[in-house]
Amino acid sequence: MDSFKIIAKDKTTKARVGLLTTKSKTIKTPLFLPVATLGVVKTLAYEELKYIGVDAFISNTYHLYFRPGEEILKQFGGLHKFINWDGVIFTDSGGFQVYSLRELIPQGVNEEGVEFKSHIDGTLHFFSPEKVIELQNIIDSDVAVCLDECVEYPVEYEKAKRSVELTTLWAKRCKDKFNQIMNKFDSKNLQLLFGIIQGSVYKDLRKKSLQDIVDIGFDGYALGGISVGEPKELLQEITSFVSQYLPEDKPRYVMGVGEVEDVWFCVEQGFDIMDCVLPTRNGRNGQALTSFGKINIKNSKFANDEEKLDPECDCFVCKDYSRALIHHYFKSGELLALRLLSYHNVYFMMKLFKKIQQSIMEGNFFSSKEKFLKKFYSQQNI
Repeated sequence: MDSFKIIAKDKTTKARVGLLTTKSKTIKTPLFLPVATLGVVKTLAYEELKYIGVDAFISNTYHLYFRPGEEILKQFGGLHKFINWDGVIFTDSGGFQVYSLRELIPQGVNEEGVEFKSHIDGTLHFFSPEKVIELQNIIDSDVAVCLDECVEYPVEYEKAKRSVELTTLWAKRCKDKFNQIMNKFDSKNLQLLFGIIQGSVYKDLRKKSLQDIVDIGFDGYALGGISVGEPKELLQEITSFVSQYLPEDKPRYVMGVGEVEDVWFCVEQGFDIMDCVLPTRNGRNGQALTSFGKINIKNSKFANDEEKLDPECDCFVCKDYSRALIHHYFKSGELLALRLLSYHNVYFMMKLFKKIQQSIMEGNFFSSKEKFLKKFYSQQNI
């Protein structure tokens, strides 16, 4: 059975609404995945996520490998049962951690995989493509992804080329191991496996990577190596370029994108899934997403501001807490402050994606985008 079905398309852009069917449930795209690295969206309870309307989040294989670890996950029968979550779970392969924790890789990366030191205690560990697939099966996520090599920006052409070749090699081995494991399950309990496209900012490498990964064949395709420091113009140029060649009938996932303007752009280019730490990470640092732009609630101007955080938001934070009160909580070091802005920002993103879905269904995506962003930029960064 095909796991992805397009149910609506915008007439003037590539934006579309789809249904992604996983072993846990069917969810609607475009979809935003809050980041739950260790199986939890920081500061938020699972009941809150459900109430907000979060259908899915993404956790990280590398981090779950260390905590709680393979044995605990096996004992409980996977992450869903461990955390009592009946929604959809995506897992990242840990490839980004190879990039972000480069100083912990004493032997570098080779065809067999990557040897690395634990960020917790410095012990040596090794991830092969097969190991990463096995771990994601133990985690029992709904959507797994292949091990890939994410390179930094800027990066020399030859290094980016080698990473593309390695990512393709690893993808083949991931697919073989995945098929071997999935042969033991009935059709209702199958994971989905997404391949990852690399190539940095080099269009020929991106196209080569895409063609190679599509030839292997996956349930969906993810654009990796984005939001690693490149200018916004290049982010848009690469996502727009890659979208031309992605299969129409498969879900398209651009990894690490969560800025509001980038979300609208990527949906316009035909991408269906995005994830980012920014709503919660920035929230814990005092930044709130509002209908009129981002605000830093820790700024002194909010110390006596009786206004609600976002007058157009109906979440409980905006109903019950003034800007002055939240400012006071941050300045006083109260932990509640972190929860309030994390909750509000995730709520904001869920509401935004519902608005995007509705605009596509109603055939007014472009005008909705223009209207939303005009308001969003009107008082930006106050």
